Amino acid sequence: MGSEIGFGSNGEDVRAYLAVPDSGRGPGVLVLQEWWGLVDHIRDVCDRFAREGFVALSPDLYRGEKTSDPDEAGRLMMDLEIPRAARDLDGAVKALLDRDEVDGSRLGAVGYCMGGQLALYAATRNPRIGAVADYYGVHPNVTLDFSELEASVLGIFAEKDEFVPPEVARKLESDLQSAGKRTEFHIFDDVDHAFFNDTRPDVFDANAAAEAWRLTLNFFRAELA
Repeated sequence: MGSEIGFGSNGEDVRAYLAVPDSGRGPGVLVLQEWWGLVDHIRDVCDRFAREGFVALSPDLYRGEKTSDPDEAGRLMMDLEIPRAARDLDGAVKALLDRDEVDGSRLGAVGYCMGGQLALYAATRNPRIGAVADYYGVHPNVTLDFSELEASVLGIFAEKDEFVPPEVARKLESDLQSAGKRTEFHIFDDVDHAFFNDTRPDVFDANAAAEAWRLTLNFFRAELA
């Protein structure tokens, strides 16, 4: 359904996956990768957003690297240069908003695991992101400053998550609310980190994933209308 494109980031070319709805236009959504890289699962999520009427773009933050090995994924995540990733995220926002297919002046951003933290990070830097869906976001090298955040935040977390346990999710929600931000947080019972990833039968939960998807679509449709 989608296609590979490129966009500029501080004089460099960044590859990305773009999916456009059959209608030819719609609100824009950035889709940010897990620690595995820009793998087929993330491309499929972009395609799913396009089938729901969104123009979805996923930048390749690892610049072509990807893996299915957890140890290698952890290395890639920790080796990610956050200043460069920030520039790439800014470039992706501009690239998506500049496209004729995108309606409106604000984007949504959704990310999974590492990408969840980066989606929220991108919104703290860029007011053109008007809504963030953070799926169990974590990256130890990313510090969040909510003073410039204008986006509303949907939090999707998991009760059995050992990377981002419920108390961490609740602390994030509390910090956002204390900063005067609009939030909607959900901690799904009896599911693990990455429960949305249907390519991982060890953690995927179909019922929780379907409900999280419904919440995300409703959230973006309301916030980006």
